[in-house]
Amino acid sequence: MLKGQLPNTDKDLASCPRSPPTDDCPGPEKSPVVSLDIPAKISNEDPQAKTKLFTPKPPTKPRLERALSLDEKGWRRRRFRNSQEDLRSQDGASPSRGSLQDEVPAPPVHTCFPPCLSTSLQEIPTTHRPPRGSGGSPSSWGNCVSGMMGTSLDLLHRERPSAGSSPRLASGLPSRPLPAMDWNVASDSLRTANKVDADHADYKLRLQTKLFRAHSSLGPGRPPSPLACDSCSLRSAKSSFSLLAPIRTKDVRSRSYLEGSLLASGALMGADELARYFPDRNVALFVATWNMQGQKELPANLDELLLPAEADYAQDLYVVGVQEGCSDRREWEARLQETLGPHYVMLQSAAHGALHISVLIRRDLIWFCSEVEISTVTTRIVSQIKTKGALGISFTFFGTSLLFITSHFTSGDGKVNERLLDYSKTIQGLALPKNVPDTCPYRSDSADVTTRFDGVFWFGDFNFRLSGGRVSVEAILRQDGEASVPALLRLDQLSREMERGSVFRGFQEPDIHFLPSYKFDIGKDSYDTSSKQRTPSYTDRVVYRSRHKEDICPLKYSSCPGIKTSDHRPVYGLFRLRVRPGRDNIPLAAGKFDRELYLVGIKRRISKEIQRQQALKTQHSSAICTVS
Repeated sequence: MLKGQLPNTDKDLASCPRSPPTDDCPGPEKSPVVSLDIPAKISNEDPQAKTKLFTPKPPTKPRLERALSLDEKGWRRRRFRNSQEDLRSQDGASPSRGSLQDEVPAPPVHTCFPPCLSTSLQEIPTTHRPPRGSGGSPSSWGNCVSGMMGTSLDLLHRERPSAGSSPRLASGLPSRPLPAMDWNVASDSLRTANKVDADHADYKLRLQTKLFRAHSSLGPGRPPSPLACDSCSLRSAKSSFSLLAPIRTKDVRSRSYLEGSLLASGALMGADELARYFPDRNVALFVATWNMQGQKELPANLDELLLPAEADYAQDLYVVGVQEGCSDRREWEARLQETLGPHYVMLQSAAHGALHISVLIRRDLIWFCSEVEISTVTTRIVSQIKTKGALGISFTFFGTSLLFITSHFTSGDGKVNERLLDYSKTIQGLALPKNVPDTCPYRSDSADVTTRFDGVFWFGDFNFRLSGGRVSVEAILRQDGEASVPALLRLDQLSREMERGSVFRGFQEPDIHFLPSYKFDIGKDSYDTSSKQRTPSYTDRVVYRSRHKEDICPLKYSSCPGIKTSDHRPVYGLFRLRVRPGRDNIPLAAGKFDRELYLVGIKRRISKEIQRQQALKTQHSSAICTVS
């Protein structure tokens, strides 16, 4: 920023380097002379001479004094005040933004420097100007310029000059060449580089190209958040160094946040808030089911189940249901938390007899969940023995209501009717939702819980078998391994019943490309070699239902052959779920999660890392010599 008064006598002007006085500067008082590094000069003889483009060059050794923690690209995108704004600010105006093309030049004032460049982030002090009758034109500004003018779009500091002193420039200078400029005040070249001007013709086009999100866990990496782009002036409340959107004070004063519509711009879970986190409105979802056979021994590592190699990124929401789970449920939950790490929190977990379900979500998304509701159904005749039944968890994420059901149906090769009865009891017995509003009540059915939600995922040990007997199934498996899957599915009882419409009405299942998940010898890859010789079958399944067409897209459906602690192999599915904006009348969960479990998971990860480092030190050392 220029501070104080610049020399206003011919003697003082002569003392300024490379700035000899000219004859066109009238009056005893003259405006400040700023040196321009402009290789071309405008002729004094022809004031209407044709303008020529020039390229300003920064000093040879720029030195950035910005802190390294700042976003360098964001800093360069900051919009600096242009010359027209600087001139207007001298008259008392302080425009925050605007296009030079829309400005009408005021009556020209005869000064000794052309107002083409913004020289400071702050206001330039008022200068002495001659009377308006002295005339002048933009083309005659060059007559007052002699020598070279240093151009910098960063901070320009200058202390009050003493006798014989010269201007001092700040060292914060751009690290790349600036665009070519001409003398026309309304030129596009005067716009700050890498900045979207709200008044420019291509503003909307340039803004739309930034609001996208490559959110596929199986595809390319996700781009940075579009919130880093700021199209406002330096005086705006927004900051290019923050991803948090500003909250207007009038909204905080006036809004009650107790009611809202889908199109309300200020809704806590409305369209604006949804676009900040999911511009494409797609959420990555992981659903898994596993019959643990009541084994106390858990796998040494759950990475194959929760973090499959096919997925480049972790998912936004994890739902894991187990049947015949281990007796220590808390240990199972701690293993899930430990595997996913501190980026995830346990939103809710529930148990019903031997059934258990866990819902983990990214911690920065927990604020957009409603209260979680739970309901259970027992399908076994003796209700005290809760080994067969269903457990349901429901909640609303933004404006999309979700229902997750894990079930364990009646076992046995020929008990198809009993399994169909278990299905009917479940859809009629689950009393959900309770307090959370139904997002589409006119399409709901009181006799079928799956019709009351936008998205339903039903997974578990359904116990539907492959008909034809053990001999015929083994013959197909011996033929061509995984290529025999289509032939096996023609014997699948569940596929046959779904085609008839007697079970899972309105549901779909992703394409199966894996071998039967039941029944294996524990710790081995061979199917049942006991005296019972059970038929290999696809008992563990994941099916889904969407109220809106194509809101759920399956990406991966597979099993985990490496986890062999049970006679069942875990089965999981990766999905893309389209989320819709919500209203303010949804009761929020207020960020509730299992804090104690979260701390246990972090401590376990730290302990394992310490043990790993100690093992590496021990491995590289011996009693004879030490390898460094």
